[in-house]
Formats: sequence, C-alpha cells, structure tokens
Amino acid sequence: MGLFLMSLRVLNFLLLTGLLAACASTSGMQQRFAVCNYDHAWEAALDAVKDRSISTKDKEAGFIVTGWLEIPMPGRTFGALHRELADSKDRSRITLTVKRLDDVAKISFVEERQRWAFRGGSRLFGWAATYPTEEVMRDVQNRLDAKLKEHGCSLT
Repeated sequence: MGLFLMSLRVLNFLLLTGLLAACASTSGMQQRFAVCNYDHAWEAALDAVKDRSISTKDKEAGFIVTGWLEIPMPGRTFGALHRELADSKDRSRITLTVKRLDDVAKISFVEERQRWAFRGGSRLFGWAATYPTEEVMRDVQNRLDAKLKEHGCSLT
C-alpha cells in the first residue's frame, strides 16, 4: 500500500507540473471578473476596443476579434551589419472572450502581435510572431475596467 501511495503522489506531482507548464504558455492572457449581467459585460468589452476595427463579433459565443492594426516601429535594424529596416512596423490584434458564470462575467483578452522582419530565403521579409506589449495590454485593461464601472459592474 505504501508503494501505491508513493506512486500516486509522484503522478499528482507530474500532473501539477504539466498544468503549470500549460498555464505558462498562455501567459499573455489577462482576465477580469465582474459582478454584472452579461449584456453589460459584453458592451464594456466592445467599448474597450472601439478604437480598432472589429473583424469578428459573436455575442452568443462571447467572442470579439479586432482587425489588424499596423504600428510604425522606426529605428529597427536587421542582419549582422544592423542595417536599418526602412519599412519597420508591427501589427496587433486583440481577442476578447466574455463568459457567463452565474451572476459574474469573466472577460479574457490577449494581444496577438507580429513584427515585419527579415526572414531570408525567397521571401526576404514577412510577418513573424512576437510578444504582446505591456502597454497595449494595460491600455485595454484600463479601458475595460472603466467601461465595466460605467455600466455599474463591480470588479472582483
């Protein structure tokens, strides 16, 4: 019986380690929980990204995706000689999900960001994935929090 319990503890440890690793892969995602009805949370989520075009909006599924927004990034270099990239830019889009949890709404959002980069080969330049920026994530969070409060929601 002692060997069985030891094996069970090792298995639990491995499962917990795997779950923590899976959570780390979505590290850019932010979540807000608000006590309010779904319609108010949905409107607040839409208002938080109203400065961008919306490419997907599905209220029943609770899914909002903005269109790509191109951002100039002057001064970026490439290659061993650090040549300046003349048309340096990033592009960014935001994905939000709004879920009903009884009397609480959960709003999750993440920025997908890509940079125009030297790739080599037959396609010298192209879009390459990069990390979300804290500035964009903080801006969306601040606007979302403000809009939730305007709609009478309290954050938890």
